[in-house]
Amino acid sequence: MTERTVLISGAGVGGPTAAYWLARHGFHITVVERAGTPRSSGNPVDVRGPAVGVAERMGVLPRLREAATGTTGLTFVNAAGRQVGRMDMRAFQRPGEIELPRGDLASILYEASRDYAEYLFDDSIATLEQDGHGVEITFERARPRRFDLVIGADGLHSMTRRLTFGTENGFLRHMGLYVATMPLAGPSGTGRDILMHNVPGKALAVSSTPSGAFFLYRSAAEPGFDHRDNEQHKRLLTRAYQDVSWRAPDLLQQVHTADDLYFDSVSHVRLPRWWNGRIVLLGDAASCVSLFGDGSTLAMAGAFTLAEELSAGPDDPEAAFRRYEAAHRRLVDPKQRTIRQASALLVPATRGGILARNLATRLWPAVAAAARLQRASRPA
Repeated sequence: MTERTVLISGAGVGGPTAAYWLARHGFHITVVERAGTPRSSGNPVDVRGPAVGVAERMGVLPRLREAATGTTGLTFVNAAGRQVGRMDMRAFQRPGEIELPRGDLASILYEASRDYAEYLFDDSIATLEQDGHGVEITFERARPRRFDLVIGADGLHSMTRRLTFGTENGFLRHMGLYVATMPLAGPSGTGRDILMHNVPGKALAVSSTPSGAFFLYRSAAEPGFDHRDNEQHKRLLTRAYQDVSWRAPDLLQQVHTADDLYFDSVSHVRLPRWWNGRIVLLGDAASCVSLFGDGSTLAMAGAFTLAEELSAGPDDPEAAFRRYEAAHRRLVDPKQRTIRQASALLVPATRGGILARNLATRLWPAVAAAARLQRASRPA
């Protein structure tokens, strides 16, 4: 085959990263994205660990640093807005790590890859059918086409995964939380800190980042939940936060008129295998870990690994997929075990838990100093 063609579904973080590296290895890339433009919503995310090296090799690291949120701390406040605890976020970051808005990260990666790939926005895979030599694709809008390989980088509710492996009910594990973000109408008044207020089982935060307002609350899985039903999301948020004080009443008014509200369950994706024939999954579609920032790092690292393995064995994609999965699971599996600790920190379930968390922040400067000393003592 003279030209190896790859369809990537999803133009978030993993998709453009994979497009960039696969194109550099000589593949002809098409990216299809349901949204009409590069996405701008979502909470701040981190580029850390192996993703920093990937970004540096792509030449985008200076732009990521320019887009950094500059957040310095997480301040916990009571209903009157008075500080009851604080975490210095910088104390827990490794040198070179970057926090930035997810939309900025996606846009920067798109701009880095768009000259090397064909992008189809406002479209999606409708059907796919594979044989031993390729995959026949029909789209919702574009004409049908055939590709050598398909990569599903289309998120927690991946259409590629559904068409290849079956409905998501068998692969998504609800973690007992729902999350929402939206831009604020007007200044946040928070400076460089995130301000967070808790009542049992609920967290509400505001910041100067583009996501602005952040909601996180404990709940069993909602019957009939539809991740695309914006009106349903507004009703669920109103019901969950109608009795919360601090800034909740004003923020709920903004929820009612928001055009860029992001709302979804916090879920893990568990699959026995990330590939089937000539179709492979990447990022949250394969292994959603949590909402706490690591998903973007893992998507970038996984995209680089996948591209490297495919370039090493383009004539045996199944062997390349197998090597990619084996290598990347070693990064993903430990992260999937951290969500309960993180949720206990951000969303204590009881008033006693909130009080204990706030009191514990007095010890965190010493803990952070110990963490810095431990990192400094490790060999380079």
